[in-house]
Amino acid sequence: MDYQKLFEELKMRLDLVADAKLQAAYQYGVQADELARLVVKKIKTATTSAYDLYEKDEPLPQAGGYDLILDSKDQPVALIQVDQVQIVPYLEVDEDHAFREGEGDRMLAYWRRVHNIFFKEDYALEGKVFDPQTAKMVLEKFHLVVNLTENKLGPIYQINK
Repeated sequence: MDYQKLFEELKMRLDLVADAKLQAAYQYGVQADELARLVVKKIKTATTSAYDLYEKDEPLPQAGGYDLILDSKDQPVALIQVDQVQIVPYLEVDEDHAFREGEGDRMLAYWRRVHNIFFKEDYALEGKVFDPQTAKMVLEKFHLVVNLTENKLGPIYQINK
């Protein structure tokens, strides 16, 4: 699927500013469908990624940029706009951010438990060791621009087939 082409169509149909940029199209790991569902329900309005795992030439997300959220089959389900990006130590992720991530009971203890497991595995895949004492995280806050599963914009998927 040509995500850039889809974004250009969305830009036109949603009357976004001409210089709006698509930063990324991605799914949320092993729970892609569930987390995408939380985004379209406006429950999930934040996400966390490991700063330490960004490649040297990989750009960090920028406030004002747009992302397509994909389901487990790489189909776009939502267009979001990033409102804020912060880089903080892992241990400084707070209750508000955990709540905005929208997962489980939305409490920080739950967030730490599942993210400790996730980041241990994520770092190991890159041949690194996750250390909560030294790890840095990229915290993003965002808002839903359009739920693409409702298809209120007409046949936008037609341009990708």
